[in-house]
Amino acid sequence: MSGVLKTAQAGTLESGDIMITIASGPSDSGIVLELDSIVLAQYGKAISQTIRAVLTAQGITDVYIKAVDRGALDCTIKARTLTALGRAGAVLKEDLV
Repeated sequence: MSGVLKTAQAGTLESGDIMITIASGPSDSGIVLELDSIVLAQYGKAISQTIRAVLTAQGITDVYIKAVDRGALDCTIKARTLTALGRAGAVLKEDLV
């Protein structure tokens, strides 16, 4: 499984965007996701599922993710997660990029 080499982030705190910060986690910690969103009650589960799906598809485990959402669309969440992974030194699978 692939992992992250350094802490990185992508996105902004502007309306309609999401800031994703990713860092390496302890061995066997799995995906630890901290989510802060202005639409947490309505879409928190869907946002978490989208982030986890991207990480799983890329084979990423044992990471800490902090996501601060300001109403981002699903495509933006995916793009920001992939960008943060790339900046963190993860080897991305091209067919999913």
